[in-house]
Amino acid sequence: MSLTASIAALIGDAGLDPHAVEQLIRRTVEEDLGGGVDVTSVATVPEHQRSTMDLVPRSPGVVAGIPVAAAVFDIVSNGDASVSVSAADGDRVAAGDVLLSVTGRTRDLLTAERTALNLLCHLSGVATATSQWAEALEGTQTRVRDTRKTTPGLRALEKYAVRCGGGVNHRMSLSDAALVKDNHVVAAGGVAEAFAAVRSMWPGLPVEVEVDSLEQLTEVLDAGADLVMLDNFDPAGMREAVELTAGRCQLEASGGLTLDDAAAVGATGVDFVAVGALTHSAPVLDIGADLRPVD
Repeated sequence: MSLTASIAALIGDAGLDPHAVEQLIRRTVEEDLGGGVDVTSVATVPEHQRSTMDLVPRSPGVVAGIPVAAAVFDIVSNGDASVSVSAADGDRVAAGDVLLSVTGRTRDLLTAERTALNLLCHLSGVATATSQWAEALEGTQTRVRDTRKTTPGLRALEKYAVRCGGGVNHRMSLSDAALVKDNHVVAAGGVAEAFAAVRSMWPGLPVEVEVDSLEQLTEVLDAGADLVMLDNFDPAGMREAVELTAGRCQLEASGGLTLDDAAAVGATGVDFVAVGALTHSAPVLDIGADLRPVD
C-alpha cells in the first residue's frame, strides 16, 4: 500500500517528494525488521490492541521532519493509523510539547517508533543547529548555508531541515551548479583556466570558484565568476575580499568555521557562510515516544 493521500499531501506541502520519502522509509523499516517481525511487540502486545503514541521533545529546539515521521506510521500500519499533528516544521518547541499523536494498532506503533524517531530527531537536530547559526548572524547580511557533506541517501531531507532552521541551500547535486575547487584548479592548470573551462562548456550554469588568496580572487573576479568561496580566510582577509570585490559577485566564507566565529564573519559583509557541520555533525534533538491507552 502507498502513502495515504493526506500524508502524501503533508510531504508534498513541505516541498519534498512523497515517492522518494516513501521509498526511504520502506528501506529503513525493512532494515529494522531484518526480514522478520518485531518479535518483542508480537510476543507482548495483543494483536488487536489499539493505543495512542505521542512524540514529545525532551529538550527545546527547532523541529523538522514531522510529515516524515507521520509517513513512517502510515506505512507501517498500512494506512490504519490516524495522525494528529500539533506542531509545524520550523517551529521552536519546548520540552514536553506534543509534536504529533498517532492512534492505531499498538504493535504497529511500536514497530514504527524507532524509524520515526531516528528521522525526526536527526532532522530536528539539523534544524536546531542551523537556527543557532541564523540567530548568531541576525542583523547582518550573511546567511548560513549547507554543503554536500550530507548523509548518503538523506540529502533532500537534511537540506530541507536546514531550510526549516532558517538557513539556505547550496547546490543539491554536482549537476545543478559548478564549484571549482583546488583539485579542479590543479587539473586545469590554474584558477582562471578552470573557471573559463566550465563557463565555456556550461555557459548558462552558475559557477562558484574557491580561492585561497586575494590574488586568486582578483583573477576570478576579472574572469566573471558568479560566486567566490573564500577558503580559510580570517575575518580581516574576508573584509579585504569584500572591499576588493565591491559588489561584483557574491562571497562565501568557508573552512573550519564554528558558531563562535559567526558574529565576526557576519560583520565582514560576506554574503554566505558555508557550514558542513549543519548536516554532518549536528547533535540530534532528543525526542521521545510516549504510549497511552486510546482516549
